[in-house]
Amino acid sequence: MTENPYLVGLRLAGRKVVVVGAGSVAQRRLPLLVDSGAQVVVIAPSATPAVEALGERKPGITLISRAYRDGDLADCWYAIAATDDPEVNAAVVAEADRRQIFCVRADLAVEGSAVTPASFGYSGLSVGVLAGGEHNRSAAIRSAIREALQSGTIALDVEATSDVVRGGVALVGGGPGDPELITVRGRRMLSHADVVVADRLAPPELLAELPPNVEVIDAAKIPYGRAMAQDAINALMIDRAKAGKFVVRLKGGDPFVFARGYEEVAACAEAGVPVTVVPGVTSAIAVPALAGVPVTHRAVNHEFVVVSGHVAPDDPESLVNWDALAAMRGTIVLLMAIERIEQFSAVLQKGGRPGDTPVLVVQHGTTPAQHTLRATLADAPEKIRAEGIRPPAIVIIGAVAGFGV
Repeated sequence: MTENPYLVGLRLAGRKVVVVGAGSVAQRRLPLLVDSGAQVVVIAPSATPAVEALGERKPGITLISRAYRDGDLADCWYAIAATDDPEVNAAVVAEADRRQIFCVRADLAVEGSAVTPASFGYSGLSVGVLAGGEHNRSAAIRSAIREALQSGTIALDVEATSDVVRGGVALVGGGPGDPELITVRGRRMLSHADVVVADRLAPPELLAELPPNVEVIDAAKIPYGRAMAQDAINALMIDRAKAGKFVVRLKGGDPFVFARGYEEVAACAEAGVPVTVVPGVTSAIAVPALAGVPVTHRAVNHEFVVVSGHVAPDDPESLVNWDALAAMRGTIVLLMAIERIEQFSAVLQKGGRPGDTPVLVVQHGTTPAQHTLRATLADAPEKIRAEGIRPPAIVIIGAVAGFGV
């Protein structure tokens, strides 16, 4: 008959835990053990670089560089046998049994007196799953529960979530377009929102997941000119927050990368409204990456710069030193540049950037509609117009843009 393990939470703070072995299993288990407050002793002839680094960084870990010896579990409360030698693991379990210490055997779970669940922490909860020794199954169920919590399918008591503040605002970066690229914290904020003020570049799929009682406001449809629209957005967020609502300002990419995020933080602060910033995955890096191009590469470039193209190079309001950009050897990532690509191409070539410099243009990056165009700095404007490329699109200029051809 199959034995069903008894789930229990161990209070290990200040108590000795012995881990025999310093490989990949130890690497996974050590952070949680240290976070529990345990005094962890790791015994192994050698350790992986990752375990060595943990030992150096974490004050709760002591590394002993030698083979396991009988007696090493003295005064221990909990043990893990995690070597790649079955005989050593069996010896650790045998000593643990003699000393009445619960012990996990990583290579053969049924031989130990304890089993490690597939676990995760979320908003003050600790969740563990056991599936009768079927590790893949328990891991899959664990991931499904975590995803359901993050998406709001499983609802938590909002008051238990410390960074969800009624009468406050969360400035959330929605990522570059793919709804799966929002951060875990950003998705959690959305799941608790009373009001969502969304930019046009925020992933629309995230809005479709919201309950019907959530007020969704399309910031792109707020009237008047650009400056007035920003003032109106600020006023709207503050108004809803002061009415006791939890407001999520959902932006595409990262809220502090050409997204006026700090203006909104300042407006909330001035109005006495608490605001939380949740960074997002910026399209300036993610879109090139998912198109197969790194913005940096060893022995190719040591720098990259992200530039807004919302004003022309000769515009009095331009703050960009285009001559300096042209002189640099690294990667240039242009955002909001399609409308004025002819001017940007010309000014960079005039400043000394060769006309045959590779260019990659990515439209609707990270989404199913993603479209890429390869060109050079000299012919990029003509090719962009010929293919009818329209925003949102990102232009990557530099040697790395030629990768994957």
